[in-house]
Amino acid sequence: MALTRSMQSEIGNWQLAMVELINRQRKRRVSSTQWREFAERALHATGKDKRDVTIVFMADGEIKKLNRQFRGKDYATDVLSFPSQRERFEKELKANLGEVVISLDRAAAQAKENGLTFSNEVEQLILHGLLHLRGYDHETDNGEMNRLELKLRRKLGI
Repeated sequence: MALTRSMQSEIGNWQLAMVELINRQRKRRVSSTQWREFAERALHATGKDKRDVTIVFMADGEIKKLNRQFRGKDYATDVLSFPSQRERFEKELKANLGEVVISLDRAAAQAKENGLTFSNEVEQLILHGLLHLRGYDHETDNGEMNRLELKLRRKLGI
């Protein structure tokens, strides 16, 4: 990927981490370039280390299965995060941060409910998922994740 001058000045000498984008739904057209570029900016904003991440878009039915399997909750959710685990042969986990799975059905419904654009909602969900991969947990951290997420939304123009 060629960097524009504005991107180079914004990130300095920091090398972009690889963002893999997987689209497992067929209802909405997905701009791989748009979401990959946003995820790269959000990944950098959440931490300066070079870590790869996978963003997966899917429909409600698929994310509902994952939510039931991994969280014991039998409903479709908007975003799930799956941090990478160190393999036995690795001394430490370096390269891959994990996967962020997003329901584009939920994103569309929430955007409509909250008066946001679909793009803004998906950006918020990507950022939210990345923060979970970085170890933040809004259910247990007394508002720390929420405060940081609001600050990063402003920084990223969401």
